[in-house]
Amino acid sequence: MRTNPLQRSIFQNAWVVDDIEAACHSWVKNFAVGPFYIYQFGNSFKDVIYRGAPGQFEIVLALAQAGPLQIELIQPVSQPSVYRDSVPAGSMGFHHVCAWTDDIDADSAHFQAINCPSVCSAASGSVRFAYFDTRAIIGCMFEVVTKTSDMVALFQQVSDAAIDWDGRNPVRYAT
Repeated sequence: MRTNPLQRSIFQNAWVVDDIEAACHSWVKNFAVGPFYIYQFGNSFKDVIYRGAPGQFEIVLALAQAGPLQIELIQPVSQPSVYRDSVPAGSMGFHHVCAWTDDIDADSAHFQAINCPSVCSAASGSVRFAYFDTRAIIGCMFEVVTKTSDMVALFQQVSDAAIDWDGRNPVRYAT
């Protein structure tokens, strides 16, 4: 449990892309990052709030590990979208950093207190996440996600696949 609400363990950097497979192959070719695992999330999220009102949250995302840092590539599907708030359709760009949280409500209060409102929040099972508009402070959004054993196991699987990866099978669809 975090004792200092300002102490963050940032583990992920994320980019918004228009073509998830092309972006994965570009990262593999140009930066030797991989393998990427692609996940398709339809309308499976609950309690979606976008800019204070009920919303939708549909994405295709890819995860890979680059040393201690997780790389996330996101192709937005639903509109409007927290991702397209800062990266217009037809372009690619850096979107957010992500940190674990054990108290998303306290984090929400903290970000609100520093004038960085929640732009989007949602849940999937026991996992809750929220994006805060920290662009005025750090130039990108800030995501927090609840640290659950299932999320840790999923991210560990992605990380483990990168250890001694030989470049084969660079893009894998998760089932």
